[in-house]
Amino acid sequence: MSLSDEVPRDLQSIRLARWGRVVPAEGVIPYMVVDPEGSAVEPIRRFLRDIVARGHSAGSVRSYAFDLHRWWRFLHAIDVSWDRATSAEVRDFVLWMGQAKKQQRAPRTKSAATAGQVNPITRKPYPGDGYGARTIRHSNAVLRCFYEFVIEAGDGPLVNPVRRDRGRRGRANVHHNPLEPFRPEGRLRYNPKVSRQRPRAMPDERWVDLFSAMQSSRDRAILALAMTIAARASELLGIRAVDVDWGDQLVQVRRKGTGARRWLPASAESFVWLRLYLDELKDLGPNDLVWWTLRRRTKPGEGLTRRPLNYDAWRAVLRRANDALGTNWTMHDLRHTSALRMVRSQKLSLRDVQVILGHAHLTTTQVYLVEDDDEVLRRVHRYLADRKEAAAGPEPVAVGYDADDLAVLLGGVAP
Repeated sequence: MSLSDEVPRDLQSIRLARWGRVVPAEGVIPYMVVDPEGSAVEPIRRFLRDIVARGHSAGSVRSYAFDLHRWWRFLHAIDVSWDRATSAEVRDFVLWMGQAKKQQRAPRTKSAATAGQVNPITRKPYPGDGYGARTIRHSNAVLRCFYEFVIEAGDGPLVNPVRRDRGRRGRANVHHNPLEPFRPEGRLRYNPKVSRQRPRAMPDERWVDLFSAMQSSRDRAILALAMTIAARASELLGIRAVDVDWGDQLVQVRRKGTGARRWLPASAESFVWLRLYLDELKDLGPNDLVWWTLRRRTKPGEGLTRRPLNYDAWRAVLRRANDALGTNWTMHDLRHTSALRMVRSQKLSLRDVQVILGHAHLTTTQVYLVEDDDEVLRRVHRYLADRKEAAAGPEPVAVGYDADDLAVLLGGVAP
């Protein structure tokens, strides 16, 4: 397509219709994209089946399905078939996501006043209404992978519409450092730039406030374990009774993505809270999940039933605590705090921290070697206080004058 053949589009006026949806599915593929009639979108179904065969988790399949569903809705809005999309459509899609607002299932209520704002206590931004740069980059990566699959299968366009910009010419990875992982040459053409996020530790006084805001032994046990084993939320909520070693004070988690099992040491305090919670829970089989919650039954008047504590229910617990404290802490903040504490203790090697965090590459763990902004601010405050104390002291006596004589003449104590 030449430049003169491109269709000019008013991107600000595009509104995506509620075409199709992403639904859980039974069988090999955990999630499916269906059209308005409820039938699976065949190209996406084949791609997701291939993704499952490659060993991706159900969460990754769900994320890929939502990205492709959004792309399909955009193509319907601009009246372009998926197999005739070009780089011009991908460019317009990126530009549209950069200025569009997410379609909410329900209008914002209390969170409307804080959307996109920065919390004055945590100095962390609240989620905004638009698509972030990381969301756009993830969408481009999924589209690139999808079109690579369909082109290899003999379907779709002749050229992948998600283009790459080559960083340099010549042989790929010609000057590659063998100590670093291989990366594809070039970057996706329409990927927005992302500012490098630096991990920040939760101050000790804020940690005490958050821990005190928990209203049950279960919630305190989860927070104490999260702070000591630095596990992700999905790893921590998936712990079963058999995964707790009381003698050696170890907890076994299943790593996100790979599913590999890893024993992690926990603090004695976290095991105390865990014991208090399990004493309240009473009967618990060896293969049962550790974390449970009470929910009302579907029919009114049937009382409460015990159900596993899922991620949404735990987010509700944190949301209530944040509302009471005026903060916006997340589980990932606890992971960052735990990692930074381990690195700064100088008693653990970087390799030890990598094993605890479950990073595949040591370069990922090295991000915690960067100085935290809060620590820098504390040191600068101490420096300014020391300068103020030094300036408040008496000036030295000039050469040729006796300090005792000046004290008698001017009053005060001789320096």
